Amino acid sequence: MTHIFAYGSLMCADIMQRVAGCRAQSTEAVLKGFFRSGIHGEDYPGIAPRPGATVTGVLYLNLPEEAIRRLDVFEGEWYERRKVEVVSSEYGACPAMVYVIKDRYRDRLTHEEWSYAQFLATGKAKFEKAYLGFDRI
Repeated sequence: MTHIFAYGSLMCADIMQRVAGCRAQSTEAVLKGFFRSGIHGEDYPGIAPRPGATVTGVLYLNLPEEAIRRLDVFEGEWYERRKVEVVSSEYGACPAMVYVIKDRYRDRLTHEEWSYAQFLATGKAKFEKAYLGFDRI
């Protein structure tokens, strides 16, 4: 079983459940040493290492291997899964996996902070329409 730190569209429990194919216990968490940016032309973000930066997100606990396989497919070519440590007020420091944008795709980052609140207000419905296929992962 693997913990996954989500920092973008997968922070939405309904999207995560559709993509992963299961419900998972979750808690808020923080990832240090990374910065979350928008991606040119997209409603979802990417993260890249940046000393001193932090990313707030959701830690999904104890995901089965089938959910990880589905997440790998969903994240696609632009992202790689990495081991990190996140901190939650509920569990303290926890090992987790996170999807980081690959070096060769970093030029697609806007380098402006991505807003979850704005995603919920204006991007989520558009994102869900664009990714109807995630039910078939």
